[in-house]
Amino acid sequence: MVKTTLSPIIAGTMSWGVWDKNLTTSEMANLIHVCSENKITTFDHADIYGGYTTEAEFGKAFSESKIDRKKIQLISKCGIQHVLGNRNNKIKHYDYSKEYIIWSVENSLKNLHTDYLDVFLLHRPSPLMNADEIAEAVEKLKSEGKILDFGLSNFTPSQTDLIRSKTEVSYNQVQFSATDFKAMTDGSLDHMQVHNIRPMAWNPLGTVFREKTDQTRRLKTLLAELVGKYHVGSDTILLSWVLQHPAKVIPIAGTVNVSRIQQLYKATEFKLENEEWFAIWTESMGTKVP
Repeated sequence: MVKTTLSPIIAGTMSWGVWDKNLTTSEMANLIHVCSENKITTFDHADIYGGYTTEAEFGKAFSESKIDRKKIQLISKCGIQHVLGNRNNKIKHYDYSKEYIIWSVENSLKNLHTDYLDVFLLHRPSPLMNADEIAEAVEKLKSEGKILDFGLSNFTPSQTDLIRSKTEVSYNQVQFSATDFKAMTDGSLDHMQVHNIRPMAWNPLGTVFREKTDQTRRLKTLLAELVGKYHVGSDTILLSWVLQHPAKVIPIAGTVNVSRIQQLYKATEFKLENEEWFAIWTESMGTKVP
């Protein structure tokens, strides 16, 4: 039973810290306010962001913002062991031992200046993950009120089944967009619907604005027509395409541009016609639908 209610679009924080925008504490606090004022109240984190620094930076900003903790939702992830930051790792690997999961969640709570995570996710699957051990950690964290809901990130249906055979899985965060729609065709989104697992989509705008390929050129031509028809931004149309999937996908938007954040929620109020939705998929594939 899902205990959390997340905003229909989530703010992704990966670019907020030293990995990209390197926002100051006051800039982050302002951005938290901007997101909240525009109905984006859920913030997606991972321990590794910013080389294990962004959570703590966000935590300082959240404290400075004076926003009521009950008015926002916090997601974080663990498991990836990077060779960077303050870790003494010799190679990149994964750790899903019971002790590490519990330690990582408690460390995230300290960094984020909060008593609980609304959602806690395993960041990427590991060949060595032990489902019983993971379940023991999750159940302990839930019983102590340190996490409300548990889920996965980048897990296949079979990997998801392995974990959910031992403990409830409420979310799976996967890559899904008009340019990368594999989750829609490989059974991932179908599997989530069957098992009442809510998908989150990272990189929901895909590569449309970042790459110049035949695929993105075709999409931009179609998007220009739809922008002219509906008088909304291309990003609104692309987010709407993701939102219209019946799996009830929650897109994670990583922008820190205030004017774009102010427009994001429009995607939840806008709907493409059926043939327009398929036209976007068609242009992405470069061929008619099967």
